Amino acid sequence: MRKFITDNFFLYGPSVLSGVLLIFCFPKFDFFPLAWVALTPFLISLLNKRPGEAFRAGFFMGLPYFFGTLYWIYHSINHYGGIPLIPSLAIVFLLSMYLSLYTGIFAALFSWKIATTRLPALFLAPVLWVTLEFVRSYALTGFPWASIGYSQYRFLHAIQFADITGIYGVSFLVVAVNGVLADFFIIKKRLRAMPLFSLSPSITGVLLLSVFMASVFVYGYWRLGEKRPGKSIRTSIVQGSIEQDRKWDIAYQQEVVDTYKDLSQAANAMSPSLIVWPETAVPFYFSDDKVFTQELIEFQQTLKTYLLFGSILIKNSPAPTGGNALTNSAVLLDPDGKPTFIYDKIHLVPFGEYVPLRKLLFFVDKLVVGIGDYIPGEHYIRAETPYGSFGVFICYEMIFPGLVRKFYSRGGDFMVTITNDAWFGKTAGPYQHFSMAVFRAVENRKPVIRAANTGISGFIDSNGMILETTPLFRKTVLTTDFMTDKTRSFYSRYGDLFSYLCIVATVLLLVNISRSTNNWR
Repeated sequence: MRKFITDNFFLYGPSVLSGVLLIFCFPKFDFFPLAWVALTPFLISLLNKRPGEAFRAGFFMGLPYFFGTLYWIYHSINHYGGIPLIPSLAIVFLLSMYLSLYTGIFAALFSWKIATTRLPALFLAPVLWVTLEFVRSYALTGFPWASIGYSQYRFLHAIQFADITGIYGVSFLVVAVNGVLADFFIIKKRLRAMPLFSLSPSITGVLLLSVFMASVFVYGYWRLGEKRPGKSIRTSIVQGSIEQDRKWDIAYQQEVVDTYKDLSQAANAMSPSLIVWPETAVPFYFSDDKVFTQELIEFQQTLKTYLLFGSILIKNSPAPTGGNALTNSAVLLDPDGKPTFIYDKIHLVPFGEYVPLRKLLFFVDKLVVGIGDYIPGEHYIRAETPYGSFGVFICYEMIFPGLVRKFYSRGGDFMVTITNDAWFGKTAGPYQHFSMAVFRAVENRKPVIRAANTGISGFIDSNGMILETTPLFRKTVLTTDFMTDKTRSFYSRYGDLFSYLCIVATVLLLVNISRSTNNWR
């Protein structure tokens, strides 16, 4: 038994260590420099592993990595979904197991190619890693949370090139540095096995990586000091901090409305051009509930400014379940109280806002209790105001770079994201969610206004610099002047070309499978 434990410790211990280290790279810990070395023990341990062993090593690396960064999901399904603590943690563990399949596949492919080619880890690791991160962002509706590049949201000089490559370029760079560190150990093992092993691929790779990193930092310094076309706009964010279990309680309906009205009147004293309320801020169906709708419009007319708020809307078309068709929407009222823009959320949260394959999974209900299933919107539209045009992203949508860029492929001035992170309590969830908005700002060169029911609300400029934030669970108003940015970035125009290049490189690495497998040593 002792020998079994010892053997497995040396076989999979480095993988678990890397997975644990990655937890500390993300909020709330935010020890982001650790990400540049955290994968190194894992990569070194994959040398000479058979496919099954390598896959298990990757799987065991992914379990602490994903469970440690996504544990906060239990809070919403435990506190608001009525699921006991242990089963709610088990659901998060099952999600972590699914995500760990990607790191398991990475490990199997990396171990195979490092054994059957002369390519260094600094090339193989980032190409394979980015390919699988990108696939994870789209497979089964997609879940790109905890992509390794997000750990660098505070390292502004290193992430500016995301306006060319997207978040995946930052992941590539971080994994490449881990790869070159691993190569120092891998090369020693290769030379012992093959004294005449050529070092030229590794040397060439180090030189190319050095040039690439130097270019990244030069580009970062240039972008951070650059003045780009735009104009100043004053905006107020209203953070109502409404408890989730009271939000839709009819007994508190008027109290919730009054809270937002009182805070907005306080904000209006600062003469903002735009006031932003969070996701589903109004506890009624806008336009269908005539009394509250009229009350809101009359109040808006006293503000004499634009008001953007989140609301659930009832649509005329029948819902898939046969009831009302509901949309999670954002509504913009002009200073006269007229709705000038309505956006319906496109990317819904599976098992939160709807149940996928409802007819097949008839026995499954949503994990979080709500008021019904939603239907997705279909239109990538921007609001037009005298102060500039902007897209609105509701909650979960902000984590999808490919979705966000579609709103800015032909221009735009800033972006607004409204969310309700009350589901996550005081866990790391709200901090991680906020940090991902930094990359949407850099990728598209658009400042971000983020209004969250319980926080974190705040402003991010188009370089990804966090200007102001609110604390969690505080009723407050945040007003600031920020610069819009009319830049059309390379990423906004052309999307994930960098990721597609990594996918092509991966496909090329995987050709001649049978010949490579026969040469496996």
